[in-house]
Amino acid sequence: VMAQGDTTSAFIGSLAAFYSYDYFWKNQLRSTPIEVAHVEAGLRTGDNYSPYPEEMNRRLIGHIANWNFAPTLESAAALHREGIKDNVFVTGNTVIDALFETRDLVAKSGIDPVPFIPQGEKIILVTSHRRENYGEGLREICAAIKALALRYADQNYHFVYPVHLNQHVQKPVHELLGGLSNVHLIAPQGYPEFVALMARSHLILTDSGGVQEEGPSLAKPVLVMRDNTERPEAITAGTARLVGPRTNSIIAETCALLDNPLLYNRMAHTANPYGDGKASTRIVNLLRGGKADDNTFIYNPDPS
Repeated sequence: VMAQGDTTSAFIGSLAAFYSYDYFWKNQLRSTPIEVAHVEAGLRTGDNYSPYPEEMNRRLIGHIANWNFAPTLESAAALHREGIKDNVFVTGNTVIDALFETRDLVAKSGIDPVPFIPQGEKIILVTSHRRENYGEGLREICAAIKALALRYADQNYHFVYPVHLNQHVQKPVHELLGGLSNVHLIAPQGYPEFVALMARSHLILTDSGGVQEEGPSLAKPVLVMRDNTERPEAITAGTARLVGPRTNSIIAETCALLDNPLLYNRMAHTANPYGDGKASTRIVNLLRGGKADDNTFIYNPDPS
């Protein structure tokens, strides 16, 4: 069983594979357990309730898994600190593989989910759906977006927000941001359309996990509207900044990037730490019994 990420379905699938050993053994159908491989292993915030339930899901999958494919050295180190030391490989993240493939398809197809925004005018992409931000957090985010939209209204900046269908998101977003001429509240997008949106964007404001990897891979600075992140490598590398779900912080950091081209360019062109688009090839090779290539690390800081 191959589990990707930290969803509850990934955890339940891994747990079912683990529990199946008892059934197969009792019925003498097989003598070995079904092995589990965890892709995107080792991401941690250190807070079991943030994000909830994803943090606990991925912790438990890591302990069930026979193979842990970590995207970075830091995520592999997190597994090691939890006592998971065998079959931990640093491969990069398959998310980047999918992103690059989709980016190329989008470029050929000409997909554009916001054709009403003239080419050359700048898009600030906003996504916020995280459970931890429901209520006051989302209201603070919306207050920041409104203030920024008004401040940059005459500078050809457009704020595009694909709004999650959950009513905890829909209601406050439409109440607080509806009616602003340069704020475009659109429906949730399919993956190709969302990649096209990221590619057209100048800057991304998000509380998403994956976008923290995808945005920098497309040379887009990312401001993370959360109190913590399971992707500290992006913060350390300088491709993303943790600004929290607070109005003043979001406004200050956004203005700093929009008003300072040198700061913006430095952030946009910093190397992305999450891989080169070849993680899937490395994982398949390892599962087939192949050796690690020059860009795959077997994590073992303490051979003794």
